[in-house]
Amino acid sequence: MIVEQRTYTTHPGKWRDYLALYEAEGLEIQKRILGRMVGYYRSETGTLSQIVHMWAYEDMNERTHRRHALMADPGFKAYAAKMLPLLQNQESRILVPADFFAPQWQQ
Repeated sequence: MIVEQRTYTTHPGKWRDYLALYEAEGLEIQKRILGRMVGYYRSETGTLSQIVHMWAYEDMNERTHRRHALMADPGFKAYAAKMLPLLQNQESRILVPADFFAPQWQQ
C-alpha cells in the first residue's frame, strides 16, 4: 500500500476559492475515479494557502491506472482548467507505511 500526498499552494488568499471549486466540481470526480481518499486538509499555521490531500493505492500500477483515468475524464479536464490558475505551486510525494503501521483502510 502506498499513499500519495499532494500539496497545492494557492495564490495568496485563493485557498477559499480553491476549496469551494473543488467541493462543487472536483470532489465527486476524484472520489469516483481515485477511490481511497485518506485526507483533505488546509494549512492553518506554517506555510499558508496550502491544501494537502492524500490518496491510497495498492501500488504504483494502480496509481498510474487511476491517474490516467482521471486525466482522461472530461469533467475533470473542465474542473482542472478552472482550478489550475488558482495554484502557485504543486508538489507530490509517495509515502510508504512503516512496517508496524496498519492503515485504517486495511484493517
